[in-house]
Amino acid sequence: MNYSLLSSPLQGFTDYIFRNAQQKFFGGIDTYYAPYIRYNRKMVIKGSYQRDLNPEANNTLTVIPQVMTADADAFIYTIKYIQSLGYNELNWNLGCPYPMVTNSGMGSGLISNTEKINHILDRAHSETDVTISMKMRLGYENSNEILDAFPILDKYPLKNVAIHARLGRQLYKGSVNLEAFQKCVDAAKHTLYYNGDITTVAQFNAMRERFPSIAHFMIGRGLIADPFLPSMIKEGTTNYPADRWEIFREFHDTIYEQYDAILCGPTPIKMKMLGFWEFFSQSTHNPQKVYKAIKKAGNPYKYKQAVGAILATQKQHHAS
Repeated sequence: MNYSLLSSPLQGFTDYIFRNAQQKFFGGIDTYYAPYIRYNRKMVIKGSYQRDLNPEANNTLTVIPQVMTADADAFIYTIKYIQSLGYNELNWNLGCPYPMVTNSGMGSGLISNTEKINHILDRAHSETDVTISMKMRLGYENSNEILDAFPILDKYPLKNVAIHARLGRQLYKGSVNLEAFQKCVDAAKHTLYYNGDITTVAQFNAMRERFPSIAHFMIGRGLIADPFLPSMIKEGTTNYPADRWEIFREFHDTIYEQYDAILCGPTPIKMKMLGFWEFFSQSTHNPQKVYKAIKKAGNPYKYKQAVGAILATQKQHHAS
């Protein structure tokens, strides 16, 4: 097997609790990217980021921290912080598509600002010895933005450039632009990773065939919707294990208990799990009905009842 599978970072989802449970119950991911560190006005690493990157909470995983900033001082500060924890690579987020990020010139809103990209990479490479990798979109407004940024990126020894094959302004809507990604493949001097819409084994196989020179594939929303996906890709199968829903149940209960222990009260855990079920439901045979049932569950007792009923229905459906 000459490819690797990476977990794309999703804020609010792919933290250390999810990562550890995904690895324990399903596996298949070679490297996990931690959701980005972001600063408010002060350069202070929030407690949630500290917990997420704590080496003891990630000691069986390969994890790469990520930062989202357009400020060179914040970038250097983050490098020193992650190096103090023993990490030697920092991924820079130039991919986030959300308006509150892009309007302030960060995430995919920074791709067209080659001067700033150059300034930050120059300082990081001249003042530190960290390995830097990039997570990008094709651009915010159009796919020439990334092509215009490549000559700047080429000046630095970046480990890789992971590209989500959409524009920032698309958010997650519409289809990935494979022609534009091919132009990146043709133009790039750095190793490229492919990211975007790998949600089934068939889609993964199609991407491998379409881009034979790409050896690294990132799975984002597809991993949350179906945590079995990476191991099924690795095994070259579209068949789920016979005890699919029992495994999923153990995984679900593990993350539920761990989030419940760190969140305060019934509302935060309800919102947390509702976010997950927006994805989990996609792997059930009736996504809308499943999501509605979770949404209606007004307290932890009713939530657990709803989950039990959903999984019993899935098992029956799986068996028939």
